[in-house]
Amino acid sequence: MGLRHLLGTTVCLLSLVAVIGLSACGDQKEPGVDEPAREGLFIKIGGVDYNVYLTRELNLRIPPDSAYYHGKPAAKGHALYGVFLKTCNTSDKPHQTATSFSVKDNQGNEFQPIHLKADNAFAYKPRKLGTGDCIPEAGSVAQQGPTAASMLLFDFPLKNTENRPLELTIDGPYDFATGKRESKTVALDL
Repeated sequence: MGLRHLLGTTVCLLSLVAVIGLSACGDQKEPGVDEPAREGLFIKIGGVDYNVYLTRELNLRIPPDSAYYHGKPAAKGHALYGVFLKTCNTSDKPHQTATSFSVKDNQGNEFQPIHLKADNAFAYKPRKLGTGDCIPEAGSVAQQGPTAASMLLFDFPLKNTENRPLELTIDGPYDFATGKRESKTVALDL
């Protein structure tokens, strides 16, 4: 009876381990949806791939930062942060890129990007991308620059940069077929 009891217990334990292992497979979290994606990873929104390569504070007194923005410097107690991203259409049909971005800190404070002038070569400029097209465009100043990416510019109060994580929300274009707008988040590495 002892051997049968041991065998039965072993079979039950192995079955339990198998059930736990299989149920863990179903707990895959989708980056950007179930949890914020990390910088450096592509996430697909509305048929377009987005990759936030880098987020960093800009010092407008030195190159190359002085080329990124020709506006007013950050006020006392604030800092300008560039969020550098690359956007590519890897599908077989044209897609509109996102036009809405915001950053939220862990206290619920929300920040919108600073509007950059149309002639800013590094500014992210939404548009319809054909198959294989990217923002920034191949051969452009932004693509050949130090970050090889386009920039969204944010003005953060320094106190809010401590409220980590700060998460960038990318809202894809409205899809009239589904009646929805796809949104995903990326944890910014400040």
